[in-house]
Amino acid sequence: MSSNNDKPDGGKLAFFERALMAVSMGALCLLTMANVLVRYFTDISFAFTEEISIVLMVIMTLVGASHAFTTRHHIAILYFAEHIPALRRFAARFATLCSLLMFGLLTFYSARMAWDDYDFEVTSPSLGVPQWWYTICLPILSALIVVRLIGLLRRGGR
Repeated sequence: MSSNNDKPDGGKLAFFERALMAVSMGALCLLTMANVLVRYFTDISFAFTEEISIVLMVIMTLVGASHAFTTRHHIAILYFAEHIPALRRFAARFATLCSLLMFGLLTFYSARMAWDDYDFEVTSPSLGVPQWWYTICLPILSALIVVRLIGLLRRGGR
């Protein structure tokens, strides 16, 4: 079993990823707390908080996934890799390639979805702002994960 000391730090981008995760989490907490307080004292709920909360959770999740891949804090099934050392390198590359394929597809299809939201002028239900303002986060952050995974493959999975 390895300690956290032998895990990579994620490079220069890791600081910005951690900062973006912290800002997203802080904004989500403040927004939710404000909504709870307003609802408690006035029996009125801010409907728009759900829209913004969902976007903040998507940002947190995807930036967190990018950070987890590069710092090797992601969920991994290691039973076979730990019990059969010859499989370790293959398993790491295979897992990275599978993740690369999945996030590549997510980038492609979410970009199409964001384009459809833009092209058909879809507006959000609560605030009435263009929906693509929210959906554009998904392909951008998925592409960030793809870039980070390609970097991981280029380094040889080290």
